[in-house]
Amino acid sequence: MLTFPFFSFFGEERPMDISQLKSQARKFARYLQGIKEQHPPDDFTFYGYDILSNLVHLDNLLSGKNRKIFAQLKGQPIADVGAADGDLAFFLESVGLSPDIIDFGPTNWNGLRAARHLKSVLNSDVEVHEIDLDDYFEMPRPHYGMILMLGILYHLKNPYYVLERFSRHTEWLILSTRIARYGPEGTPLRDLPIGYLLAPDECNNDASNFWIFSETGLRRILDRTGWQILDFYTVGDVVKSNPADASHDERAFLLARSNQHPQTV
Repeated sequence: MLTFPFFSFFGEERPMDISQLKSQARKFARYLQGIKEQHPPDDFTFYGYDILSNLVHLDNLLSGKNRKIFAQLKGQPIADVGAADGDLAFFLESVGLSPDIIDFGPTNWNGLRAARHLKSVLNSDVEVHEIDLDDYFEMPRPHYGMILMLGILYHLKNPYYVLERFSRHTEWLILSTRIARYGPEGTPLRDLPIGYLLAPDECNNDASNFWIFSETGLRRILDRTGWQILDFYTVGDVVKSNPADASHDERAFLLARSNQHPQTV
């Protein structure tokens, strides 16, 4: 497993409380940026957004004993689904966890070339698995301690199928996705268990955006696919969010536990 000289002061006890992980993620982001600058790619660009900033939201999301949930995952594989360049997976590896990257080249920012490039440069044990979640798929492993799916659900054509499959392969799920309180014409959505299906050019002119759930719809689909939501948090426009307008973007973050995985049945 990859070790980073920068983090040698961790010793044998690596930080597992989410507030500690958030703090270390900021340091790791600077370290990884240096690696990217020292080993620039020839034929692609790195992902354009800060994936590790999600640790700030997880710090706000997780409560009580769930704040140390990552401590339970030592020795178990973790799936980082829709991992972009793998920054989060490589960070989790740096603190002693065992992540896999699960993504799909044709829908990835750079065709997964950055994830493979960084794996090589970092001498990492993180495995990169190319899987199309919009097709009938098999998971690389029968069991994951946790699946992380941040900012991916609204890009899936069949989120019900994916969530149901995941519930049989893991005990824990951390998920974030865009939600909406109103329709584009001002129709109230928050209390209705629905998903709004976007037109191809309706949201950021990005045809890969499909389903924007209401909060009630998101909670309902998690329940119907075998999950119990333990922590829930929203950020962004929490008053007038809608599916299409970038200035009224709201994101939900949640921690859920499977009701269908063998370890929880």
